[in-house]
Amino acid sequence: MGSPDYAVRILDDLIKNNFEIVAVYTQPDKPAGRKKVLTPTPVKKYAIENGLNVFTPSSLIEEDLSKFNVDFIVVAAYGLLLPENVLKIAPCINLHASLLPKYRGASPIQSAVLNGDKFTGVTAMLMDKGLDTGDILGWDYVEVGNKTSMELFDELADVAANQTLYILKNFENIKPLKQNACLASYSPKIKKQDGFVNFESALLMDRKYRAFTPWPGIFCDKFKINEMEFLESDSKNQKGVILDIKDDGVMIGCNKGSIKLKKIQIPGKKEINVISYLNGKRLKIGDNILN
Repeated sequence: MGSPDYAVRILDDLIKNNFEIVAVYTQPDKPAGRKKVLTPTPVKKYAIENGLNVFTPSSLIEEDLSKFNVDFIVVAAYGLLLPENVLKIAPCINLHASLLPKYRGASPIQSAVLNGDKFTGVTAMLMDKGLDTGDILGWDYVEVGNKTSMELFDELADVAANQTLYILKNFENIKPLKQNACLASYSPKIKKQDGFVNFESALLMDRKYRAFTPWPGIFCDKFKINEMEFLESDSKNQKGVILDIKDDGVMIGCNKGSIKLKKIQIPGKKEINVISYLNGKRLKIGDNILN
């Protein structure tokens, strides 16, 4: 049970290691792009290409999984809560992309980047009726560093795939560990408005840029920021002031710190490099790009 590329990586490894996949469950097709074309999830595409039985219910409450006679149900970023009728069929093992009990919920990878965590990881969890509250079966960690959420998604997908194989092969010998609920935190579903930036903090802008690329991206009242670089977090400036102009971008001051803007996009127009924007607006060093 899964939906994005993260789950595809796990499914692919299960097949390559000769696990019998009797059924694949994923989210229903959803409208995508400007034309709102109904588009299957990456998991559904993979399942069809590999001749697997794939199901896309909008709810699992009426689903009878006992007919499949499964040994395990592997869950990875599925997007639906598993009701009791599914949980009691077989051990349901969720590969959650955080070091539980930290960042239960919908956006654990983005949350790790936003909060400047040094490490994140994958936790294999024996699912129960709560939201990512089940007993821990195993975990592995990676460094966050200056990675984007997409880079972490790719890295953690490999970690999750390897972890899944280990957990399934050694399940009988693993003693589940209860989570410490006192240490729990939650990562909410990301909304478009979360990408708004106000040039108060260069460090926060950088974290948002790395967390929210490609969606929802980061933007201010004037434009969307498609490419930027974090410079430093110590200087104090008027937010939006043009500090310097280089061939590869424009140094912009934040109340605390500075960034280098490289590519931006005005609403309803194509992406342009920020030098062209300055030339069109006749802006120079000392002017404010937000005015």
